[in-house]
Amino acid sequence: MTSTTTLTAALPAEHRAQLMSLARNVSFGTGARLFEEGQHAERFWIVKTGTVALDLRVPGRRAAVIENLSHGELVGWSWHFPPYLWHLGAEATSPVRAHEFDAATVRMLCERDAEFGRAVARWVSQVAAHRLHAARIRLLDLYAPYGSGRR
Repeated sequence: MTSTTTLTAALPAEHRAQLMSLARNVSFGTGARLFEEGQHAERFWIVKTGTVALDLRVPGRRAAVIENLSHGELVGWSWHFPPYLWHLGAEATSPVRAHEFDAATVRMLCERDAEFGRAVARWVSQVAAHRLHAARIRLLDLYAPYGSGRR
């Protein structure tokens, strides 16, 4: 992931501190599913240690891994956009420690503090755009006759 989509690069220090004040520490074992595509998005995470694979269901095939996330990266953006349903699935591919956030609480803070809300919206939008591009490239690599064309 590009540096502009990690928490440290995306949010100014004051907004990062506001967000981190809402975090709780969680851990997931290897193979744990953080969420499934289509489920309600009630929380999100920032990875401290370990790796999380984002996957996309493909009819008639195994889920395609779109991207692997690690330290400082946002796991989940669907919590920020109605109807708040996951667009991908996520699985811990190693033991993971992460900061967990309650989506409703963060959205409420975004509404109360417009500057914070704009910073979070810009960050989450950058992440969503990056993930859309990654999904497109990965699906082309897997299923298009000549792949993505990148060589």
